[in-house]
Amino acid sequence: MYIKKILLAIVLLGMLGLGIFSYFVYQAVLAPNTKFSSETKEVFIRTDASYQEVINQMKLVVKDLESFDQVAQKKSYPQNIKAGRFILKKGMSNNDMVNTLRSSNQPLAVQFNNQERLEDLAGRIAAQIEADSVSLIKTMADSTFLAENDFKPETALAMYIPNQYEFYWNTSAKEFRDRMLKEYQKFWTDARKQKAEKIGLTPNEVYTLAAIVQKETAKVDERKRVAGVYMNRHKRGIKLDADPTVIYAVKKKNDDFDTIIKRVLYKDLETDSPYNTYKYAGLPPGPITMPDISAIDAVLNYEDHDYYYFVANPEKPGYHKFAKTLRQHNNNRQAYVRWINKMGINR
Repeated sequence: MYIKKILLAIVLLGMLGLGIFSYFVYQAVLAPNTKFSSETKEVFIRTDASYQEVINQMKLVVKDLESFDQVAQKKSYPQNIKAGRFILKKGMSNNDMVNTLRSSNQPLAVQFNNQERLEDLAGRIAAQIEADSVSLIKTMADSTFLAENDFKPETALAMYIPNQYEFYWNTSAKEFRDRMLKEYQKFWTDARKQKAEKIGLTPNEVYTLAAIVQKETAKVDERKRVAGVYMNRHKRGIKLDADPTVIYAVKKKNDDFDTIIKRVLYKDLETDSPYNTYKYAGLPPGPITMPDISAIDAVLNYEDHDYYYFVANPEKPGYHKFAKTLRQHNNNRQAYVRWINKMGINR
């Protein structure tokens, strides 16, 4: 009888110990351990990050850092750190979080448009992925890469078709650039190439002209008509006389792309730059901005008409008045000048 009591006590103590052990295992491994109030929390782990860097980030995420560290060590996470963007959910356990950080790198949507230079684009992309702007601009402007793919420094921007693309956050500068080359090649389908050839322009020239159209009008429904004006002038060898190119030339000459110029002055028209289409015939050496796809397609499908001139329409903000003759254009222009003076726009 005495031996039975001893055995029973041992069993009970064993069960109690097992219960305590199970409780602590549950608390460390399976119990919720997040402290953020939102439904999800993004964690970004850079390439070649140390385990200490990860721990420093997790201080902001978990309630009990010590238990998270214990589980991470047990699962050999410090030796298997993965770079990327990871989404942790409210109420996750340490085990769930470690598993997520080990294998669930999530892509994100990268967007860009309206960039005037590669430098601007590099800065825009660097704000969205791990690669920094210095490595991006160096990679995008690489002379060997450009030459191998029929680009020049002046036309390098034309390789980037503005849109929304899916990337992993830990994408390198080279990976980004090479992916965008593939997207460029995908965009320029045989149909688009044939249209470009039919109107006598290369894809890069279409992009360059589309950039001017983009700057001239924000109204998508007017872009084909504006493109038609420039194509009429281009085909006849008439200077394009595009104000946006003058603005770009002034900014480039002054190395100041932050200044906003709303009004082109007569002195600006004398700016000696190949981008100044009031001074030099033909298309500029390259794009003055990054045009939307709608502007590119507007050039490829430009409106066939007899207009050679246009000026902003004060009676219909955002739109323009078009003219077939210089006399008619001058009348339209005088009305615009009166309006802009009345508005007090001097620069």
